[in-house]
Formats: sequence, structure tokens, C-alpha cells
Amino acid sequence: MTTVIHSVRLVDDGLVTDDAWVALDGGVVSAVGTGQGWRAHAGEVIAGGGAYLTPGFIDIHGHGGGGASFDEGAAAIATARAVHRAHGTTRAVVSLVTAPIDDLAARVAVVADLAARDATILGSHLEGPFLDPAHKGAHTESLLRPADAAAVERLLAAGRGTIRQVTLAPELPGGMDATRRFVAAGVAVAVGHTGATAEQARAAFDAGATLLTHAFNAMPGIHHRAPGPVVAAMRDRRVTLELVADGVHVHPDVIALTFAQAPGRVALVTDAMAAAGAADGHYELGALSVTVTHGTARLDANGAIAGSTLTQDAALRLVVAGGLPLSAAVAALTSVPARAIGVADRFGSLRVGAAADAVLLDDALRVTGVWVDGIRI
Repeated sequence: MTTVIHSVRLVDDGLVTDDAWVALDGGVVSAVGTGQGWRAHAGEVIAGGGAYLTPGFIDIHGHGGGGASFDEGAAAIATARAVHRAHGTTRAVVSLVTAPIDDLAARVAVVADLAARDATILGSHLEGPFLDPAHKGAHTESLLRPADAAAVERLLAAGRGTIRQVTLAPELPGGMDATRRFVAAGVAVAVGHTGATAEQARAAFDAGATLLTHAFNAMPGIHHRAPGPVVAAMRDRRVTLELVADGVHVHPDVIALTFAQAPGRVALVTDAMAAAGAADGHYELGALSVTVTHGTARLDANGAIAGSTLTQDAALRLVVAGGLPLSAAVAALTSVPARAIGVADRFGSLRVGAAADAVLLDDALRVTGVWVDGIRI
């Protein structure tokens, strides 16, 4: 059945179009226009009342929600995805924290099975174990290891082509070889949890890495004599920078700086752990104990930030309140992450032929409606 959403402010492709309408049919966008042209389309008619309509949000880095962690299996993934879907995240990559290789292989196989029957799951993201212990963040140090060919091949085989992203420290032994191997397998490699210098980061980008995991966090900061991986990423047009815009991970002024220095290359991710959409309290992240207080998650052991409780609509509100144009903010939730993991041909836009994923937002940028494959959830 066709669904027509009309009288909206359409935010897509870097533009805000007034008095717009979109027709959704057969799981795809079948027509887009302005004015009264929507009347030619039979089916369910929804009057937008001047609300904002955007493509469905895409989160390429998140670990859970609703009290459930993606590492806990299929049921937990379903629970967490339902929370984020209600906040506009229609498609997501399932991020997995550092674990033994056998456990990670089993978990990426679970995600591969889910992705085969649920197209809203875009695959998996391995955040570890090939990370720098000095920048471990909320990862179990004893499980971190340099990348070796056997481990890389084991994970690729288990993922059956569904591993979308891998975060690694390229300066570690085997890091550059692993970067090239993952890239050759169609995986987006992200520099992250790293002590890399700017020169080492540039070498990784030249080897095919195209992402920077949660920029500024778990990596050297910007110094006027040692620019580090963030500046290297900002200056390389091939690279997308992830940002966790929760007001905790990165100061709003630095968020604004990042968008200014890398326009069209910032992806707003949640890095959400199980407490997203759930109450404050005690949680587990991998093998580590976490306490969430006033929505901020920190490790019990040392107080380090342990993911977030963010949803993507909240990230949208924060960056727009900080002065970012709405069109650029929406792109950072839609077309930019879609491009970063190679799915922009189907997702991240409301152009004709794209997946019929849409989010309706009121003037305060609160979600009032979500469609996935043309079906309102």
C-alpha cells in the first residue's frame, strides 16, 4: 500500500524544502514533490502539518540500549534496536566490544544470521581487540592484542561478508597489514583506540582506512606541535570522523570545530551502551563494570567514559542547538554514515528508489513518527 506524507519540510540532500511530500510504496520511495502533487497518489495520506521529514537515521557505532548489550545475543540485539528505532535509527551496525577471538567469531556469526533476515541490521562493527592498551577506554586490557593474520581471517570467515567496520590501532604490530586485508574484504577500517601520530594515521589512510572512531576520544589530542590523528583525519577528504554528540564525550565548541574543518564528513554516532533508554544504575560492558549516573556512563575501576546513553535524535538536537544548520546535522545522521560503510545506494536519503525509511520531527526536533521500509512502527 502507498503511504503519502505531505505538507512537510523535507530535510534531505543538504536542503530543507518547504511544502514537500514523499510517497512510500513497496518498501521504497516512489515519488517526491512539492505542493499539491501528492493528491495524484492513492493510499494512506498523512498530513505533516509543517513538521520536518528526514531520511531514517543510521548508526554505525552503537553497543546496545534498553538494558541490553549487543554482545549478549539475538534477543538482546532486538531489545536494544527497538529502543533506538523509536528514536529514529532505522538502520544500524551492531558494534561488539573486545572479547577473545573465539567469542568475537561467534558473535559476528550471530549478527550475520540476523542481517540475513533483518535488513535493518547492516552488519557488525568490531571495536577491538586490535587496540592500543594505552588508549583502551572501556575495553578489557588483558584481551587486547596486536592484529595477526590468523585472527583476521577467522573473523572475516565468521562474518560471511557482514563485517562493516573494524576499529584498530594501525601503529601496533600487524596493524597496517590488517588494515589492507580488511579493506580488501570490503570492510571499512577505522583508526581508533590508538596512540598513532599524525604521520602514522596518514599512513593508515593511505593503506585504505576511511574512518576515525569517536574522534578525540581514546587517542592523542590536538597539540600545536603534534597534531595527531584527528587533524590528519580532518585534512584527508577520504576520511569520515565519528562524533559522539552527547555533551560528555566532546565539548560543543569542539563539535562545531570538527564540522567546520570536515564539512560533509562527520557521522554522528551514539556509541550507546545498554543504559541508553534505560535507568541509571550498574551495568556490564564486556567484562567491565559500569555505573551510569545522570545519564553518564563511567567505568567503576577508573572513572573512564564507558560509551554513552545517547540516542541519535538527542544528538541532532544538541548539534543544532550549537548552531549547526539542520541540513548538515541531518546529513551527519543519514547520508554521511551511509556513505562511510558503503550503503548510500539504498539508505540515507529520501530520493526516489531509496529505502522507504523516514523520520517525522516536530519543531523541537522530537520524533513523532518513524517508517521502516514504508511501514510506520
